[in-house]
Amino acid sequence: MKKILVTGGYGQLGNCLQKLSSEFADRFTFEFTNSEALDITDSFAVLDYFDDFKPDFCINASAYTAVDLAESEPEKAFAVNAEGVANLAEACRDHNAVLIHVSTDYVFDGETNLPYEEDNFTNPAGVYGASKRKGEELALEINPKTVILRTSWLYSEFNKNFVKTMLNLFSTKDELNIVSDQHGQPTNANDLAEAIMKIIESEHKTYGIFHFSNQPETTWYAFAAKIAEFSDSKIKLNPITTEQYPTPAKRPARSTMSLDKIENIYHIQPKHWEHSLQDCINILQNNK
Repeated sequence: MKKILVTGGYGQLGNCLQKLSSEFADRFTFEFTNSEALDITDSFAVLDYFDDFKPDFCINASAYTAVDLAESEPEKAFAVNAEGVANLAEACRDHNAVLIHVSTDYVFDGETNLPYEEDNFTNPAGVYGASKRKGEELALEINPKTVILRTSWLYSEFNKNFVKTMLNLFSTKDELNIVSDQHGQPTNANDLAEAIMKIIESEHKTYGIFHFSNQPETTWYAFAAKIAEFSDSKIKLNPITTEQYPTPAKRPARSTMSLDKIENIYHIQPKHWEHSLQDCINILQNNK
């Protein structure tokens, strides 16, 4: 039976993979780790873990994701998002394992009106994006059997994310200001987990960079408005500009990614983001 190691196994994506893993119990053995069980920034710990578990696949769902904090903690961001990825890539190479590494739309600066394709020039606007881009480069350089999945605006019923934050605020506020001039693609982490398992199960692997998100593009304001609609909230939402909501890290204005490559090569058809959002809100409301 093939073995799958999931680092960051208790984050959003990790929890979604845990939920999904029971459907693959007859084909794969899963092991989920957090930073306490496996510190990916410790190269010796990573090699020891691989020597012991001997995974066939490593899904790297661990990341330093504090976008604004990264501006004042660049060493921490690069330690996890770049050096940690390099450690996993080396261990995968030494064990002939496939590395599936999750990256981000923040590797782009967002200064274009066209959807980004996988081979387009990257130009991160902040430390977080730069650290994730360095991780991509190292993974591809070190381990030829690497699949990088860039995703965006990730949410789920697990952990902290925009959807859960909005639902909490809707219950305590009468109105909210939401940025309306940043465009991107919300992604349900459950859909990303399913896409990863389809890639793992594929008999003919194509390695390299792929984009995966739900579709089509939207704005944070329209996303929040749909969350309010689906949750029957009467909150008043006010559209504001990025300039009216300054943050330590610059966000890409339009980081929309083309999904053609993953559809053409792996035959993965991303869902409409509104349908996936409705699924998530239904789960959260049923869990109350």
